Amino acid sequence: MAKIAVALQQALKERAISGAAGSATARVLARGEGWSVSDVICTSGPDDRRFEEQHAGVSIGIVVAGTFQYQRQLMTPGSLLLGNPGQSFECGHDHGSGDRCIAFKYAPDFLGAPHFRTTRLPPLRASAPLVARACAALIGAADASWEELAIDVAAQTVRLANDADLGGTTAPLNAVSRVARAIRVMERHADADLSLQLLAQHAGLSAYHFLRTFTRITGVTPHQFTLRARLRDAALRLALGDARVIDVALDCGFGDVSNFNRAFRAEFGVAPRAYRASASKRAAAIRRCSPTS
Repeated sequence: MAKIAVALQQALKERAISGAAGSATARVLARGEGWSVSDVICTSGPDDRRFEEQHAGVSIGIVVAGTFQYQRQLMTPGSLLLGNPGQSFECGHDHGSGDRCIAFKYAPDFLGAPHFRTTRLPPLRASAPLVARACAALIGAADASWEELAIDVAAQTVRLANDADLGGTTAPLNAVSRVARAIRVMERHADADLSLQLLAQHAGLSAYHFLRTFTRITGVTPHQFTLRARLRDAALRLALGDARVIDVALDCGFGDVSNFNRAFRAEFGVAPRAYRASASKRAAAIRRCSPTS
């Protein structure tokens, strides 16, 4: 996932040099009848003013780097931002600067006029394959069918959003700040062995209270958050590179390839080699169907 974070870090660096106010920049990746997908990089930070905005249609955003607050919920890498047509909202960066999202937008009637009962989905195992596909497409867009992905993201998100218990609640601002601080440490050292005690120290909490607070705010435990981040990184490397599976496992923070294989299969439903083969076949099929091929 380091490749995805590079563009965000570069934008934050340029903002610091220029002294400009933080802002969000959207680059349209693809669009079709009733849908569009954009790469959105935001450089706002704690000192930037919030502005009220409104969703024109159905919005589904996949957070791929950074943290921010949306409708009083802490958005983290791997989580999904949900918006209904006409819904007003504000985004804030009270606890750190910058984020990057893949934003899918749909005409109100494209999905049969669904109404999300929640504002976000935490990093779930059920959404992990779609998040990984979207991240791979963001880096290797030439081999991506954004239309197919947009439809799959919409269908899966609507189904998951109808679940009764998704985890994650609003919390006091000081608690959100402590968790966001720990998450940014986890992002910077995704392949490191960060113990619960060490993360709790970064958050200024006891291990007991940190575990409860982290799970309450993010909807997953620190272990699940770290594991999913490492597995997304591994899926990205497998889809876009030819490194050996054992090297991918070690580079992503797994000390044992057998544990990596088990975790990967549990998360994505297939073994790492089968995942790579499937990604290669999908890319080849898209190239054959491309009018420029």
